[in-house]
Amino acid sequence: MHVALFDSGIGGLTVLHKAIEILPYENYIYYADTDHVPYGTKTKDQITDHVNHAAKFLSQFDLKALVLACNTATSVVVRELRKRYNFPIIGMEPAVKPAITQSNKRVLVCATERTLQEEKLHNLILDLDADTRVTLLPLQELVQLAEDSKFEYFEVQPVLERSLGGIDWHDYEYLVLGCTHFLFFKEAFSYYLPPWIKIIDGNEGTILHLKSVITPQPTPTQFPIKYYQSDRESESAYFEQFLKKLDS
Repeated sequence: MHVALFDSGIGGLTVLHKAIEILPYENYIYYADTDHVPYGTKTKDQITDHVNHAAKFLSQFDLKALVLACNTATSVVVRELRKRYNFPIIGMEPAVKPAITQSNKRVLVCATERTLQEEKLHNLILDLDADTRVTLLPLQELVQLAEDSKFEYFEVQPVLERSLGGIDWHDYEYLVLGCTHFLFFKEAFSYYLPPWIKIIDGNEGTILHLKSVITPQPTPTQFPIKYYQSDRESESAYFEQFLKKLDS
C-alpha cells in the first residue's frame, strides 16, 4: 500500500521530507500538479476541479492515505474529498494554534491569497478567540520563486522587503508559514527577521496526524518513491534535488 502526497508543485516536498523522517518505511507517491501551479491565485472552482482530478488519478493506487500537502487545496476541497473516498485524507493547516498558545504577542500568518481568503482559516482563528492577535499576510510571489528554483537570499530579499518591511516586529514573536512552498525559504526568512521571531509551520503536526491514522510500515520497503507531474510519471531526479536541498 502507498501513502500519496499531493501539491500544486514542489511545496509538498517539504511535507514528504518530514514524512520520510517520521515514517521512513512507507511506500510514497508524490503528485505535483505542475500543469496548474500556482493554486493560490485560482478560483475555488478551478482548485476544486484540479484537486478532484488528481485525487481520482491517485485513487487507482492502493492507498493507505492521501495527504493534501497544500494549505490552499486543503482549505478549498478537503471536506468534499473526505465524503468521496474511504481512505484517510489528511489536510494541511497553518500552525496558528501552537503559535497562539505559546505566546502572548501577535502572530503573523503568511500564506497564499486563496488560503487567507478561505473560511477554514478564519474559523480556526475565531475558534481560538484570536482574531485580534493574528495578522494575515499574502506572500504569493514566493510560490513562483520556489517553482523557478530561486532560493538565494538576494533573489528573495526584494519580496521580503516589500511585504514585511513595514511590520513592527516588537509586537510579534511567531511567524507562521502557511504554505508548504515557503519552507524552502526558512533560511532567507531567518536572515531577514529579528532574532526573537520564531518560525513555525504545520508539517510535523500533519505527519504526526498521518501516523496516528495509519498502521506504519514496520520494516524497510524496496520500492522507490513514485513521482508524477500532473498525470505523467516523472523522473525522480527532478524532485530529489529539492529533497536534498531540505537536507542541507
